[in-house]
Amino acid sequence: MHNSFHYIFLAAAAFLGGVVNSVAGGGGFLVFPSLLKAGLLPIEANATGTLALWPGQFTSIAGYREDLKKHHRLVIPVALVALVGGLGGALTLLKGSQGGFLRLVPYLFLLGSTSFALSGPMRRMVRRRIEDQAVHPEHRRRVALIPLLVSLLAITYYIGYFGAGAGMLTLSALALCGVEKIAEMNALKVVITTVANGVAVITFIVGGAIEWRYCWLMMIACAVGGYTGARKSRKISDRVLRPCIIALGFGLAIYFFLHKQAL
Repeated sequence: MHNSFHYIFLAAAAFLGGVVNSVAGGGGFLVFPSLLKAGLLPIEANATGTLALWPGQFTSIAGYREDLKKHHRLVIPVALVALVGGLGGALTLLKGSQGGFLRLVPYLFLLGSTSFALSGPMRRMVRRRIEDQAVHPEHRRRVALIPLLVSLLAITYYIGYFGAGAGMLTLSALALCGVEKIAEMNALKVVITTVANGVAVITFIVGGAIEWRYCWLMMIACAVGGYTGARKSRKISDRVLRPCIIALGFGLAIYFFLHKQAL
């Protein structure tokens, strides 16, 4: 790809990534391969894409402040676990080799795509549980804190290392461990993913893994895309977009399985 087109190409990918993240999630499926196509090494592409997408996650915390108050005792423990897990994953990425990470990329895309594909059944399961608890309040249960923190440690390690599809893994852990309302699950998910990605971003910056000449433009484009997606979310069908993202993720997994040696 000619250098004069890199900025336009990556800005478009970041814009679309921001739109997708604001509506359904999965923006990393667009940003990471675009950075590889622009000529970045795999670790630098992953690190730069993480930073490009992160500001949109951070700003969304404010929108969930009321729901976070209902689980204020959980916020600090899950944030601390996310800090440790995200840092561990990011350090593992930086200490690994380019080739070793690239060999794992197909499996990481496969994991992210599978998580995304299971999101529909998981949401339906959560809704049924909520409806059952509304009819039978005696079925309410306490949050299983230790299993939740252990599962989140593994998930946030994955977020720091790669992260595609991690939002659904986080929601699943929260639902299975006893967080009852979807709004509260989404609020805690935002805190967990923001903290894990945030500490990963700091680690990548300190480790010199960010390609700044592309990153600034992509951060702006992603922020604009996120705002646009939020404003137009009612006109963008989740039922159409989600299958497209799943197909893209599985398609990328297949592509990297077939071409990882040539990249």
